[in-house]
Amino acid sequence: MNADFAQLPGRHTAPVDGAKKSFDIITCFASKFLSINILGVRLLKRTATGFALICAIAGALSCGGYSAPQAPSTGLTFRAFVSQDVSAPVSSVFPSGVSAGLFIINASNDLNSNQFISTGNDAGMLVLSPNRSLTLAVSTSNGDVAIVGNAAEKTTGSGITLPGVTESIAISSNDALGYAAVRNASFTGQAPGGVFLMNLSSGAANTSTSIPGAHYVSLSHNGNRLLVFSDDSDSISIVNTASLGTFTPPTLTVGGFDRPVFAFFSADDATAYVLNCGPECGGRSAGVQVFDLNTNLPVGDPIPVDGATVGFVNGSTLYVAGTPQGAGAACAGVSTAATTCGRLDVVDLNSQKVVGSYVISDGYHGRMDLSANGQLYIGAKNCTNINVSGGEVRGCLSIFNTASPGVVVPPQIGDVTGLQAISGRNICYVAQNGLLFIYDTTTNKLGPTQLILTGQIIDVKLVDF
Repeated sequence: MNADFAQLPGRHTAPVDGAKKSFDIITCFASKFLSINILGVRLLKRTATGFALICAIAGALSCGGYSAPQAPSTGLTFRAFVSQDVSAPVSSVFPSGVSAGLFIINASNDLNSNQFISTGNDAGMLVLSPNRSLTLAVSTSNGDVAIVGNAAEKTTGSGITLPGVTESIAISSNDALGYAAVRNASFTGQAPGGVFLMNLSSGAANTSTSIPGAHYVSLSHNGNRLLVFSDDSDSISIVNTASLGTFTPPTLTVGGFDRPVFAFFSADDATAYVLNCGPECGGRSAGVQVFDLNTNLPVGDPIPVDGATVGFVNGSTLYVAGTPQGAGAACAGVSTAATTCGRLDVVDLNSQKVVGSYVISDGYHGRMDLSANGQLYIGAKNCTNINVSGGEVRGCLSIFNTASPGVVVPPQIGDVTGLQAISGRNICYVAQNGLLFIYDTTTNKLGPTQLILTGQIIDVKLVDF
């Protein structure tokens, strides 16, 4: 909601750029509806009529997300896109309805621009291209992928329709091609799963290759090789991207892993560091496996870690997070009502050794980002939420101080579906429990400015650096 609701406990909403401040009586009335959203109830699904009434009474009050989508032209040079996947139906009170799509946030001052990009799908995961010219908005329910031109702040063409939901897309360094893993795609005579080549200029996705169970992809910097990770597999598939769409078999399968899920490439693309998920994904041992891309062979034994579903490389340091299984998931040394916890391991890639291990919240970790002042934000889904009235509150976000090692688990419940550290500022945007939270990374607490955005917030990406 684009107004100043300073009286909401724990939530301070700055006005939208250029928006007028509403009367106190309207502010007070609106807060009664907004407090429902703060408690985690999806506002658009439950109280759209109440919001319509607020807007009808307020007149001068600007209700972000409920106005008809305008042709975006914010003129901002430092922006974050925030996706939300709820579309309210057209009504007599709100003729324009509420479109799912992207909010455009001024990342210089954390204010809603009051412009909106309608993506034509229920926008969820966002994928930013390497040159930052495009953002892909991926549907949360089907294979629709909207292509957003970042400069124009609008969709380009008709988008791409994949044959199923994807949770992993890689984009080539020239922003021309995308590669999507679709684990339920049908191939004649083959088990479901494959990789689809997307032409981001024409909006076509006709070229594909069958890779059963394909779930995640990692692309080399030069774009020559795509590593594909399949569910319930101890192998990786190496796709020669130049062979896609030709008669040359594009895929080489290499074993010797333990439920691999992702990889990071060295600067020269000669080495990949593969995350072995291990027991968390039905395997034996979690670890980081060094892989020689010249010989296509694993090098040595994996570096053992507690869990490995997500990672972040900073120089010669690899941060790896996951949730151990069994006794290894105990929350030893941490005061919490949670009975299981995850782990963050710090790996020195030069010595190929773990140099630190820390207890974090549990769940399946899938998001990680590092702030300008060295705070590592780690997000998970399906964690143990603790919400005791007057007592402990914790959810799926953990924050690790890389300069002075220690972990903070903020008092916010729910899944973390998006993380974005804001470059040049001590700020991190967190999409959690369907809301956008703005953290001050000097305190790792909610900052003084918070935005209440309509819909269910899914992801956030900084499109300018």
